[in-house]
Amino acid sequence: MSKGHAGPSLYATLALKGFFPASELTTLNQAGTNLPSHCDRNRTPGIDMTTGSLGQGMSTAIGVALGNRLDRRGSYTYLILGDGECDEGQVWEGALFAGHRKLDNLIAFVDYNKKQLDGYTKDICDLGDVAAKFAQFGWFAQDVDGHDIEQINAAIEKATAQHEQPSMIVLHTVKGKGCPFVEKTMLNHHMMFTKEQVDEVIALLEAELKGGAAK
Repeated sequence: MSKGHAGPSLYATLALKGFFPASELTTLNQAGTNLPSHCDRNRTPGIDMTTGSLGQGMSTAIGVALGNRLDRRGSYTYLILGDGECDEGQVWEGALFAGHRKLDNLIAFVDYNKKQLDGYTKDICDLGDVAAKFAQFGWFAQDVDGHDIEQINAAIEKATAQHEQPSMIVLHTVKGKGCPFVEKTMLNHHMMFTKEQVDEVIALLEAELKGGAAK
C-alpha cells in the first residue's frame, strides 16, 4: 500500500480476513491505536510494509518482486499507488527498472480518481493516459472501472497469464464513491464526518448490499 493514507481500506480488509477484531476499527487514528493514519508494520497485524513518504512503495515492491524471482518463489507482489503519488520521480525510475527487468511477478494498481491533496491531477501535474505511459516503460497495462470487482479480477487474471512484463492495472475511480456528500466536495482528500453523516452513508451502503444480494 504505497499510498499509505488509504490504510483504512486495507484495515477493513484485514479485519474481514480475521487479522484482528472488527471492533478495533473504531480506534482508527485515535491515541494508542494499532491502526494509524499510514500503514505501520510494527503496529498492525497483517501489514508487511510501513508506508509514509509517497513513491517509496514502488521501490520496495520492486525489490521484493526481484528478490522473490531470484529465490525462485512462485509468488506475486501487489503494489497500490495513488495518482497524485505518480508525480514522484521515484515512481517512474521504478517503472523503468521493472520494465527493463521484465518483472512479471509484479502487479501494480493506480487509483486514478483524478484528484490529489490540492486539487485535480490535471491541474497540478497532468498524468494524461497513465496506462499508455506505463506501456511505454515496458509494462503490460490495462484500464478498468475501479469500482467493478469483476473487471478488476479479470484484469488480474490477464496479468498473471502473461509472463513477459510487469503489470499495471489503472483503476478509474471516483474519490469518495458511495458517499454522496464526499463525492460532491471538491477538496475531499481528508474530511471529518458527523455521526449523522456516517449513519446516512451506512444506511445507503446497507441498502445497496441488500439490493445486490436480491439480484
